[in-house]
Amino acid sequence: MPHAWRRTATVLAAAILPTAAFAQADRGFGQPYPWQLGLQGSASEIMDFITSLHTGLFWLITVISIFVLALLAYCAVKFNEKANPAPSKTTHNTTIEVVWTVVPVLILMAIVIPSFRLLKFQEDIPPSDITIKVTGKQWYWSVEYAKDAGGIAFDAIMLDEKQRADAVAKGAKPADVPRLLAVDNEIVLPINKNIRVQVTAADVMHAFAMPSLGVKRDAVPGRLNETWFKATREGIYYGQCSELCGTNHAFMPLAIRIVSEPQYAEWLEMAKKKFASTTGDGAVRLAGNEPAVKQ
Repeated sequence: MPHAWRRTATVLAAAILPTAAFAQADRGFGQPYPWQLGLQGSASEIMDFITSLHTGLFWLITVISIFVLALLAYCAVKFNEKANPAPSKTTHNTTIEVVWTVVPVLILMAIVIPSFRLLKFQEDIPPSDITIKVTGKQWYWSVEYAKDAGGIAFDAIMLDEKQRADAVAKGAKPADVPRLLAVDNEIVLPINKNIRVQVTAADVMHAFAMPSLGVKRDAVPGRLNETWFKATREGIYYGQCSELCGTNHAFMPLAIRIVSEPQYAEWLEMAKKKFASTTGDGAVRLAGNEPAVKQ
């Protein structure tokens, strides 16, 4: 089968069998892959909730769409001019009007209740184990850990092609430094801990987004927004700025690595030494790795 036809068949099969599309998300966590269908794999309680609601809504709208299509087909066959030369003069039917009012209300309630539960779950930030502050800048991120979490600060800047090639030459796997997603400094956090994330911006509006962790918050200059997550799976998860913020908007990724508690403690000790020297604004500037103006 030619490659184009094989891709088309995959898309059609996933559209007919949506569970297959969702299962594909298990192929890779933390970042999208070519021809992916469905949401990225979940690695947090919030994303589990989002995925569950998304799947339920998919099946609900599928059933409704099939029902409406069948109803239209029935009417087209039953009441066309040839089959029904003398059209009905009926102006209304009380039973039908009650049904098509009550049933949509019940369907909407079935959607609204879990949606509000998800919003409450996202907005009610539980007592945090670790607090970090992420500041969007043109075009990179500055990250600060709260004092009780080490008090370190650094910049996270996308690796350019030369830096990616150097990393591979030093032994890194190409998959570990994905194009347009890999950064020089990852945010490292422990698994199964409530992470409070404070989000702001230093210049224009940005947006902090981590699909696999189910979090997204606008970064607005002069305003401090908050969100949270609790990662339930170790690994590295990538996000990007999700608010158009200028010419290098597409080159502003962020990476969060989730590790075990012992690994986190070990990394924190190393990070305190690595990021001991900071600039006046509390963010690290690594020599020779300033944000690129042009990609």
